[in-house]
Amino acid sequence: MKDDLKQILEFEHQRDWKQFHAPKNLAISLVLEAGEALEIFQWSKDGDLPADRQVELGEELADIYYYLLLLAHETGLDIQGEFQRKMKINASKYPVDKSKGNSRKYDRL
Repeated sequence: MKDDLKQILEFEHQRDWKQFHAPKNLAISLVLEAGEALEIFQWSKDGDLPADRQVELGEELADIYYYLLLLAHETGLDIQGEFQRKMKINASKYPVDKSKGNSRKYDRL
């Protein structure tokens, strides 16, 4: 992940794009890319990934990853640390004995 961020920052630097990468702009870009990933599934049968769109989904997920890493960097967040912290919270909200095989939100378990 650190190598990926380094590559992103070099890419950004070479193009003088940091000036456009305020956290708000990065958050907007992240959501827009997520929408593009979602669009791939629009009108698909049973919500399955259309076989001919696998590569396109990979590209959209890469864009999401790009903006996620850059947004975390620009806001000073350790995304790996935040992920681990959130997984602990989720584990307490969704104990296995109450949530296994159940899609209900934690406050309805």
